[in-house]
Amino acid sequence: MDYGKLKQDIISYSKSIGIDKIGFAGSDPFIEMKNLLLRQQALGYQSGFEEKDIDKRTHPDLIFEGPRSIIAIALAYPSKLPDAPKGKKGERRGIFCRASWGIDYHVLVREKLEQLARYIEGRVDQSRFKLMVDTGELVDRAVAERAGIGWSGKNCSIITPEFGSYVYLGEMITNLPFEPDEPLHDQCGDCNKCRDACPTGALVQPGQLDAQRCIAFLTQTKGFMPDEFRGKIGNRLYGCDTCQTSCPKNKGMDFREHPKMEPAPDVVKPLLVPLLNISNREFKENYGELSGSWRGKKPIQRNAILALAHFKEASAVEDLIDVLRQDVRPVLRGTAAWALGKIGGEQAQDALEKAQLVEEDEDVLLEIEKGLKFFKKDVTHT
Repeated sequence: MDYGKLKQDIISYSKSIGIDKIGFAGSDPFIEMKNLLLRQQALGYQSGFEEKDIDKRTHPDLIFEGPRSIIAIALAYPSKLPDAPKGKKGERRGIFCRASWGIDYHVLVREKLEQLARYIEGRVDQSRFKLMVDTGELVDRAVAERAGIGWSGKNCSIITPEFGSYVYLGEMITNLPFEPDEPLHDQCGDCNKCRDACPTGALVQPGQLDAQRCIAFLTQTKGFMPDEFRGKIGNRLYGCDTCQTSCPKNKGMDFREHPKMEPAPDVVKPLLVPLLNISNREFKENYGELSGSWRGKKPIQRNAILALAHFKEASAVEDLIDVLRQDVRPVLRGTAAWALGKIGGEQAQDALEKAQLVEEDEDVLLEIEKGLKFFKKDVTHT
């Protein structure tokens, strides 16, 4: 088998099926990444969503028998929202991050990997593969960097010369011995705009992220948002793009070659108030195809409440009072209590005082106290 020719044929085929970039890497252990992950673990910087076994994340031979090489791919996604609806007083809107626009990227990237695997199977008998997109054991970024897809930026994203960091990544381990491509040299230089722009200081040093402080992670948690970050979320419902939008390498990057990635403006930038009492069925119908729906509606509803507090949206007070009085989930009742205090007004204060008399959940009572303290501060200031 002429693997050099096969490699070129695979590259040509990949372009014909809409893969924007492809690279080939060796399958030896990712020792540098392993050391980084061990440091992350020791410092408590992990999100908790990752594969727990660091050896599996960095040693391909532990998850695939007889690995000879890894094929990495990238699909470029849009960064602009055409005809974006405008939020305004009385009609405030939230936003899903760009990586959650269109059909869930896990599905899209896996489809391309499966097409690629079928093509190779048709060329080579007894070829074997393990396909991974985001939730696989290997670190997508480490594979993409080794395969020459892009360099690992200070914002912990893979940055490609052609598409910036607006790319979805996927890879397949294979038993075929393809010649590896050359990694790209770092091109971030002295630039620190992503680190300077991060709202929470989550980029603790170049290429190192404290996931526990990252807004993209925080928007996906299901419990109460830590007080420190409530004022930092803004109107983000899922994810955060700040470290990408601030990157000079992303200036002018907007690729629209994949129809399934096209965002529905009213879905990815929805009105906030209707989210407060959306049913499971409505949520699935409207948002089920987004990657941002994977944690269910609760985190998004909590974030919608925080967004209304961010805007100090007085027209939402009655809706927030309904959540405080009727929602069975303590996190939403408590977050609504805090938001009512943040927004202020006699109606909000009266609702909090009444809720304090009947609420039985200790966490919610604590949030009611926090909400009422906003009014005491106002009295002190006047």
